[in-house]
Amino acid sequence: MAEDKNAEYVEALARGLAVIEAFDDQNPEMTLTELARKVDMAPATVRRNLHTLEALGFVRRNNKHFLLAPRILTLGSAYLKAMRVDETIMPELFRITELFGDAANVGVLDGPNVLYIAHLSEARAARRMASVGVTYPAYATSMGRVLLAYLPEEEIEAYFDGVELRPLTDVTVTDPKALRAMLSDVRAKGYSITVDQLDYGITALAVPVKDGTGRVVAAINTSGYSPRLKPEDLLRDRLAEMQVAASRVSSLLMRYPALLHSLLPH
Repeated sequence: MAEDKNAEYVEALARGLAVIEAFDDQNPEMTLTELARKVDMAPATVRRNLHTLEALGFVRRNNKHFLLAPRILTLGSAYLKAMRVDETIMPELFRITELFGDAANVGVLDGPNVLYIAHLSEARAARRMASVGVTYPAYATSMGRVLLAYLPEEEIEAYFDGVELRPLTDVTVTDPKALRAMLSDVRAKGYSITVDQLDYGITALAVPVKDGTGRVVAAINTSGYSPRLKPEDLLRDRLAEMQVAASRVSSLLMRYPALLHSLLPH
């Protein structure tokens, strides 16, 4: 849970959100005891939160196990509708996938991770896939490296001080010195290419999306299957169009200030 608290901070709300966020692909159903252990709260506190969430329709019970209910999707869809993502971002993702096939995404930094706020794919493959609302370690993704590269130096230092760099494949770069050099290169060139960093079979190219002042607020990428897509192919065939896409999204952000404000660092 958040560390920065003030008189306006509502502890009960934070606890309820922590209970919701505790469910994931590794823990789709949990008993009260398992959930309390995972969120590091007293069982009585977790029980009250679960009963409230169940009454509101966000959680269901399966014997002694609790699980998220479909209604939880309304929380995420509220953001997509309020920020009009279908009007602002999705047209460029459609254009990219029509040009190149494969997949296209837009993401922002969320702590040490990259959070996908828009996604489009022509097909699903037997490998780790992106989708709206999913987070992955920023150091292992093309968008994450772009977003890290444009942080102020003190924030980059804080990131490396706190992040756990784990290998996700045999070739994931986890050496801090090597990653720092890569981020410097990304900032100098204006793009990032990753090959099999997050999962085997994923090659991706990302470029920054900037606001009217030149500040990077998001990243946009195109990705495909590594055995048939080489980094040099991405640069030759896709980089220019990705830069066009980023520029168009940047221009649209000026017309949709709520979306822009939601993307700004806080």
